Amino acid sequence: MKFETLDVWKRSAALASQVYTELAELKDFGFKDQITRSCLSISSNIAEGWERDSNREKQRFLNIAKGSAAEFLSQTYIGRKIEYIPSDVGKHWQQEASEIAAMIASLAKKFD
Repeated sequence: MKFETLDVWKRSAALASQVYTELAELKDFGFKDQITRSCLSISSNIAEGWERDSNREKQRFLNIAKGSAAEFLSQTYIGRKIEYIPSDVGKHWQQEASEIAAMIASLAKKFD
């Protein structure tokens, strides 16, 4: 099975696309760079881990992806607070990040 078929990868890649599009005009390049990189890291680490040969490596990269989801979630809270991210958009991203993290955790358990 290819990583592109995983629902968790599809959702995390779609979320990254939304983040890049929504923040395209943001002038705070430090914040924009950090939040886009953390979100992009979710799908990237799922893909990298999925292509690894050992279950231990798969689990390691899935755990990194889960950590990136938490990092993105934290940055989204801050982005909403400082009004870089519209409240409704931020709430949607927070819900997605939480659900994606749960999906990653569930998938990682299969490699115990």
